[in-house]
Amino acid sequence: MATTRDYYDILGLSKDASPEDIKKTYRKLALKYHPDRNKEPGAEEKFKEISEAYAVLSDDEKRAQYDRFGHAGINGQYSAEDIFRGADFGGFGDIFEMFFGGGGSRRGPMGPRRGSDLQYDLYITFEEAAFGVRKDIDIPRTERCPKCSGTGAKPGTSPKRCPTCGGTGQIHTTRSGLGMQFVSTSTCSTCHGKGQIIESPCPVCSGTGRVRNKRKITVNVPAGADSGMSLRLSGEGDSGEPGAPSGDLYVVLHVMEHPYFKRVDYDVISELPISFVQAALGMDVMVDTLHGKVKMNIPAGTQTHSVFRLKDKGIQHLHGSRKGDQLVRVVIKTPTKLTHEQKELLRQFEALSSGKNPNGDEKGRDEKSTEKSRKSKGFFEKVKDAFEG
Repeated sequence: MATTRDYYDILGLSKDASPEDIKKTYRKLALKYHPDRNKEPGAEEKFKEISEAYAVLSDDEKRAQYDRFGHAGINGQYSAEDIFRGADFGGFGDIFEMFFGGGGSRRGPMGPRRGSDLQYDLYITFEEAAFGVRKDIDIPRTERCPKCSGTGAKPGTSPKRCPTCGGTGQIHTTRSGLGMQFVSTSTCSTCHGKGQIIESPCPVCSGTGRVRNKRKITVNVPAGADSGMSLRLSGEGDSGEPGAPSGDLYVVLHVMEHPYFKRVDYDVISELPISFVQAALGMDVMVDTLHGKVKMNIPAGTQTHSVFRLKDKGIQHLHGSRKGDQLVRVVIKTPTKLTHEQKELLRQFEALSSGKNPNGDEKGRDEKSTEKSRKSKGFFEKVKDAFEG
C-alpha cells in the first residue's frame, strides 16, 4: 500500500509539528486502529495508512524530502508493508517496540522472527490496587503447534532448504552501470525470507508451526499499584518462529473508582460529614480507612473543610514498606428542616454569641463572665439534646 493522501492530514498534524507531536499522535492512532483492537471495516487499512505516514515523517531525511517534493520525493520507499512485514497483525509487538523499548516482532538479517508482544487491560478495585492481588486472566495467543513441535512440517518429515536462496532467506541482485556495480537485496519470494520450504505441511497448523490457543495466566499485582501501570510478563506473548523467543505480555492496570476514597500519590483522601453541634462542641468519631475503622478526635470549634491527618493509614509504597497517610476533610452539615424548638434554641444561641438577649436588648456589661459561661454550658447541652436526640 502506498497512499497518495497528504501524510500530515492523515495524522491530523500541521507541517511544523515537532517529532514528539508526531510520535505521540501516531501512538494514539495506532492503538486506536490496530486490527487486534478495532474490528470495524477499514480499520486495518487505516492502520496501514497512518503507519506509512509515520514511517516517513518520523525520519528527518525522508521528511525533508517529502516536505520539498511530496510523494515523489520518497518514491514509495516507506510503506506500511515494509514496516510491519511479517507481523500478521498478531499483536502489539511493533508498537511496544517503539514506545517501551526492547522486544517486538522483528527479524534479524537472517534469523527467525521473535513472537509479537500482547496487551491485556486488567480492571481491579481500589483495595486490590492498595494491597496487591493475584488475578488469573485468559489470554488468546499463538503457541507452538503441539503436533509438529513448531516446525510446520508433517510429523515424520522435515523442512527443506530453500533452493532459490540457498537457505539465506534473501536474494542478492547485481547490476552494472556508469562503471559501477550496484547490489540490491530483497526477501526471497519462494520461502518468504524463512530460508526453508515445507513440502508436507502439518495438518494441524497448515505449515505455520503455530496455532491459536487461550491460555490462563496468573498476574501478581503489587501493593501500591495505580492506574496506567504496565506489568511486563516476559515470554507470555505470541510464540516466535522456531529458534526465536516468544513475545511479552503487557498487562495495563485500570483501578476502578471507590465510592468513599480517592487517591493522591500514596495518600488516601476522604470526607467526613459532621453536624455543626459536633464541630462546635468537639468529640471523638469513628472514621473508615483502608485498614479498618479508627478513632479520630474533632476539637471544639472545628471549621468546615478542616483537614485531619491519620498517619500511615494510606497506601503502601511500591518499592518499600512505608505507607502514605489518610487525609480526612470534615464537612459541616447545615440542617434544612428545623422544629420550633430547634429554631428557638438557635435564636438563643445567636443571642448568647452576640451579647444580646433574645429580645435584642444589650446585656449589662457588669454581668459576671462566670455566670455567662455557666448559662452557655447549660445551653449547649440543650442544643445537643435537641439536634442529636
